[in-house]
Amino acid sequence: MTPDIAIVIGLLALGFILFVTEIFSIDVTAMILLSILFLFGYLTPEQAISGFSNPAVLTIAFLFILSHALQKTGILEYLVIRINKIADRSRLLGRAVYLFTIGLASAVVNNTAVVAIFMPVTIRLAHKYKLSPSKMLIPLSYAAILGGTLTLVGTSTNLLVNSIYVSEPNVEPMGMFEFARYGVILMSIGLLYILFIAPKLLPSRTVTSSLTKSYHLGGYLTEMKIKEESPLVGTSCFDRGINKHYDVMVLDILRDEKMITSNIRQTTLKAGDILFVRGTLDNFLSMKEVEKITLLTDEKLTQQELETQDNVLVECLLTEKSDLVGHSLMTSNFRRRFGTFILAIRREGTIFRKKVAHVVLQAFDTFLVYGPSNKINELSKGGDFIVLGEVKAKLRKKRFWWMSIVVVLGGIGLAAAGIMPIMSGAMIGVVLLLAIKVITPQEGYQSIHWQVIVLIAALIPVGIVIESSGAAEWLGGFISTAARMAPIEWQAHTLLALIYLITMILTEVSSNAATAIIMTPIALAVTQQMEFEPRAFIFAVAFAASASFITPVGYQTNLMVYGPGGYKFSDYIRVGFPLALVFWISAVYFLPILWPI
Repeated sequence: MTPDIAIVIGLLALGFILFVTEIFSIDVTAMILLSILFLFGYLTPEQAISGFSNPAVLTIAFLFILSHALQKTGILEYLVIRINKIADRSRLLGRAVYLFTIGLASAVVNNTAVVAIFMPVTIRLAHKYKLSPSKMLIPLSYAAILGGTLTLVGTSTNLLVNSIYVSEPNVEPMGMFEFARYGVILMSIGLLYILFIAPKLLPSRTVTSSLTKSYHLGGYLTEMKIKEESPLVGTSCFDRGINKHYDVMVLDILRDEKMITSNIRQTTLKAGDILFVRGTLDNFLSMKEVEKITLLTDEKLTQQELETQDNVLVECLLTEKSDLVGHSLMTSNFRRRFGTFILAIRREGTIFRKKVAHVVLQAFDTFLVYGPSNKINELSKGGDFIVLGEVKAKLRKKRFWWMSIVVVLGGIGLAAAGIMPIMSGAMIGVVLLLAIKVITPQEGYQSIHWQVIVLIAALIPVGIVIESSGAAEWLGGFISTAARMAPIEWQAHTLLALIYLITMILTEVSSNAATAIIMTPIALAVTQQMEFEPRAFIFAVAFAASASFITPVGYQTNLMVYGPGGYKFSDYIRVGFPLALVFWISAVYFLPILWPI
């Protein structure tokens, strides 16, 4: 081992530790690795920024915009709901059609966007089938992941692997639908597993009848009546510092059988007013003594009681694009900005009910939101939130709306026919949609997941160093040594099994993009050492890097359904491990048949 190889491998190990521990966000971690390699002289300035001009990165950015344009039309929700009506007579058939449609949608649209679109639909279907949403949300994520393996553009991982692969001399690029050779097999096995085995392993954890029960808020919501002698009489909640001094949130005021739902903090209070409040029992008792109010302890507010003519109680998912990420509700002035209350926050199996305003928010946190229905509707329009349970099955037929569909299908068709590279087709499509004002430039910029773009662009030069430093060849030597322990006739299959297994393990604890960028050069190096045709091994990296089922952190879609499904980490292991094992075995069997080695 040379000093250069030792340094590069040490930095890779550091990177994986940072990815797993999430001390920094994944894009910042990637930039740290890139900066260190540049400062140590392993990269020239041109190489350091080469990721930002890489065709794969540009293609991914354009595809984000096209996905948004398609999403604006409402075509995906419309088709799924219409198709599902055909299968209404059978729950099994209905779920099969639904999951298959999601898989097909993920083949052409970013799978994160697909899951975001279909979470509300899935929750509605769960209610229809009288199932807990936890029985259907992990299957939603898995179906989207499986669908992404069908085409070159189905997931950014495929584009990245292809980009690294074609940098080698005398190789043929991966075709648009070449992935479908094995992707169809993968999806067929996966859907059968999801339909017949997964339901037996998934918990019935989330409560469908009441959101207050789902968030265990029975003891945290109640009513208070203001007495004649109360110091609250003639003043307001803000003036008395109710939230500041007692950490009690006043949601509504009932006065003379009329509900006051707006400007609660500034409303002058009267004797006999009933306050609908959120807090803890200790805080309620403290407020009772000081403010001279009657605590109606025998009554706990339910979802139905909270929902008045004007106010509704809903679940919202915070998206990774929101500027609220990294801030608390207090510092972001959430209540004044959005006109609603956050009663509780669910994050990776944990529910925050106390001092909610001080919780630093993370992407894919799930909120229990209470507020006027018009304000709730506005939440779903800004891109910061996905309102769960809200389903709009209507086509949004604005001017030239159909062009989004034509552009997406046309770009894929031209790329599949070899007439135009996918990057060129995607770029022309974006320009066309901007020119005819189907999307605005602002919408285009906002639709790009910049964290993903920076992550990939920063990691591509890291992949260059892995290869140029000799680290890929050195690491490949260990893998080839292990493979050579098998009989000669089984060495190719053993090597394929090892590459797939290592990639699968790494992608469960790190970014799938990072895994693909690291494992692709290693796969190329080890196949050269053992003189095997590399194509099957490269496809093994692509499929294994996307096949993240065992942990919620391995794939973004898994993390998105974590909170709304009320899952625990162990649920993913229980459901995902058997599926990952089956895919590993099937890959070792089918890939050499489809791409001879």
